[in-house]
Amino acid sequence: MDGGIIRHNRKCKDLVFLFIFIAFWVAMIVNSSFGFNQGNPLRLKYGLDYKGNICGDRHGSRDLRELEVKYYMNPNQVYQSGTKDSQFNLADAKTICLMECPLPAEDGVNFVCDYPEGDIHLSTDDWIDRDYDYFEFLTPEMRNSSLQLQGPCYPVIFPSVNVFWSCQYIARASNSSLKHWQQMGGVAIDENILIDKTIHKAINSPSAVLKRYVADIGKSWPVLIVCGWMLPLFLSVIWLLMIRYIVAGMTWVTVVLFNVLIISVTMFYYIKAGWIGNDPLTVVIGESDPYVNITGREISHLRAVTILMTIVMIIAFLTSLAIARRILIATSVAAKVIGEVQALIIFPILPYFILAIFYLFWFSATLHLFSSGQVLRNDCNANCCTYDLKLNKVTCDNCCGYSVHYTPHIGISILFHLFGCYWATQFILACSSTVIAGSVASYYWARGEISPEIPFLPVFASLKRLTRYSLGSVAVGSLVVSVVESIRFILDSLRRRLKYVDATSENFMGRMIAITGKSFCKASSIATGLIMNNILRIGKVNVIGDVILFLGKLCVSLFCALFAFLMLDTYKYKSAHNKISSPLFPVLVCWVLGYIVATLFFGVVEMSIDTIILSFCQDAEEHQGNAQYAPPLLMETLDGSGGPGEMQRLTQGP
Repeated sequence: MDGGIIRHNRKCKDLVFLFIFIAFWVAMIVNSSFGFNQGNPLRLKYGLDYKGNICGDRHGSRDLRELEVKYYMNPNQVYQSGTKDSQFNLADAKTICLMECPLPAEDGVNFVCDYPEGDIHLSTDDWIDRDYDYFEFLTPEMRNSSLQLQGPCYPVIFPSVNVFWSCQYIARASNSSLKHWQQMGGVAIDENILIDKTIHKAINSPSAVLKRYVADIGKSWPVLIVCGWMLPLFLSVIWLLMIRYIVAGMTWVTVVLFNVLIISVTMFYYIKAGWIGNDPLTVVIGESDPYVNITGREISHLRAVTILMTIVMIIAFLTSLAIARRILIATSVAAKVIGEVQALIIFPILPYFILAIFYLFWFSATLHLFSSGQVLRNDCNANCCTYDLKLNKVTCDNCCGYSVHYTPHIGISILFHLFGCYWATQFILACSSTVIAGSVASYYWARGEISPEIPFLPVFASLKRLTRYSLGSVAVGSLVVSVVESIRFILDSLRRRLKYVDATSENFMGRMIAITGKSFCKASSIATGLIMNNILRIGKVNVIGDVILFLGKLCVSLFCALFAFLMLDTYKYKSAHNKISSPLFPVLVCWVLGYIVATLFFGVVEMSIDTIILSFCQDAEEHQGNAQYAPPLLMETLDGSGGPGEMQRLTQGP
């Protein structure tokens, strides 16, 4: 420092990593373009028919925009695929797309016939109006093949329910329909519990559940916009204004609100898990027989999260009460700085909109990447025959069904896409932190006064310094944090050993970059030295300050999660094609987005505290232990006796 002012003779640092970050963005765009080219989000929600068309898709060989439910036409194929030692797979069973699951007739036999084509001169609308039944129009040859369960028409013997857009058979054959079928000369139809279990097993496979979770995010995009972006923006600004003007009461407001919100969110989990009230999660789309009880993995996952939330709620409640009286000091210092540099409250709106644009692109690319792949005919050993309306005869050459085949590198593409989101988020947050740190440092080294050498709007001056000199350092810093956090996520057993390093060194690198203009490695070295030499001073303010800030972020994110629960609990998301499989993923995404937005805005307070502390330590280092530029309030906080007079001054607000 020259004369207490941030040096202006800076140079660009860590340019290599800036170029690496630019190359990363190019790779992200290329990777996403693969998803946009190969993916179709409808695959995450609906199944394929026997021709490889996606139910509900208007762009296949047949317009299926209103036909969203996959129905297995031949019950014997469903049964056969579930038996041991069978070479027939359910994926090869003949399926078509319908508007709703058919039901057996009360005094006869209903039929579901293949898509009308060839000699069957019916439009798709007429076929739907006739409940998919044109058995009376069949030629004797077609009727005979239908009675052999070879189509084009198949009897509806078992009732079925719409479970996540697949008609699941209920192993409770209609006696009337089965009797009429036998009187017509139809072949024997197998009755067994496998009729239930086979389709249910496919619907509940891990890959199918994951696809539905990702599809839930796409269907609930209005909830994400309201609860993931608009609501946390409003709440974060309100919280900053409150901590600016009523700092003395914010501790108790935050603690009480935090406990109310975490209890409320936990209670919603209990309701949807079916442990409280009469509004549990259901896997059936639309109305169903009240005597039919069908569960899914989604309910099991929701109950597991409910138990976890209960444990977290108890620990958080007891911890917040224990520390409530010890977190007043640090916020008072930050409130003083915010009052002097008022543009700090407004600045986070800029990175907020940058993040919003990035996440819109990222979520869209995610839906397409998870659904990317080629629809190809299966390679099967099935021994079956079916009537082909175009060829006007029974053929045994096309028994195999269709599946989405994923390319070998799709897993790597998805992992890269997920890591790219984390790195980009860390980069944007780090840029915001560096700008705020530079603004606060300008305030500190000007002794809290307007100096001719300090620009009138230090926030914009700090933004200019970041853009001109420090983007490379921010890129390498955010990359290091992203890589370390990713490794820690994989190797969770090492988390406790790395916890202390994460709590000290990583938090201060960006501040030293903003203060000194050094490269990432040089700033890291300086920050580490200052931390070790002033560990008691830093701990006195920073630790308790981080606690109240963390609780504040949780308050914002919990409120977003609670409001997301309320929005998802409406009729729109509980019925028809908009029904979500579970509120779990949309609520968690809103929770995470709310926390990220809160972090962006609360970084004003957090950076103010950390930058002031580091500037104070640097000031003391350069002046033989006596800081020359520290504001009086900071001197009292860091070096005061901590008596009643000090506490009274701190809680009076700026």
